[in-house]
Amino acid sequence: MSILAVIFDMDGVLIDSEPVYLYHDWEQLRGRYPWVTPESLYPTVGMASQDYPRFMARLCRRDNDVAFAEELSQIGAACQVFYPDILRPQVRPLLARLRAMGLQIALASSSALANIRRVLSECELTEAFDVVVSGEAFTRSKPDPEIYQYTMAQLGRTPAECLIVEDSTYGVQAGAAAGGVVAALRDDRFPFDQSAARFHLEQLADIPQLLAELE
Repeated sequence: MSILAVIFDMDGVLIDSEPVYLYHDWEQLRGRYPWVTPESLYPTVGMASQDYPRFMARLCRRDNDVAFAEELSQIGAACQVFYPDILRPQVRPLLARLRAMGLQIALASSSALANIRRVLSECELTEAFDVVVSGEAFTRSKPDPEIYQYTMAQLGRTPAECLIVEDSTYGVQAGAAAGGVVAALRDDRFPFDQSAARFHLEQLADIPQLLAELE
């Protein structure tokens, strides 16, 4: 097996954003919807941006209409995050090492493209990726494999040549369904099902050693 490209998810992999988003939403919602708990929001971790409003409408027992969309928009706008604060410290040296190894590097995230661009800009990583893909470009994002199939095509690589680094249930399933070599970053804070991953990582810094073992 020869890996020629590494494709990263963003939320939960490059940035430790998932607890920030989840507990912000819970704090904002619990006064109006007291049955909403942090645990009931776990399915939103890694969820595609186009699926999130429908899920939240069901959870909050609301119609998925303009009024509720505006409420969600206001909740999102109230979440002020300076992304360099939650960038995993291993990311910069890892990306530099992968580049030095001659590997292509891509980002395939379910987040909206505007959010991806903001994260990359604030973290000064805009130039770090050969390909950047947002799930909002597809009718169905993760766990549908299309986002990864498209990213691989943009890289000009076969699935067997791509290491996909994921964390959430949806992301791991998408990468596996696309035929990529999936390495799941462990996160015991959430009940992720990472069983579809071929490998498991305790930390991002383990990736170069994994690549060496795959040669």
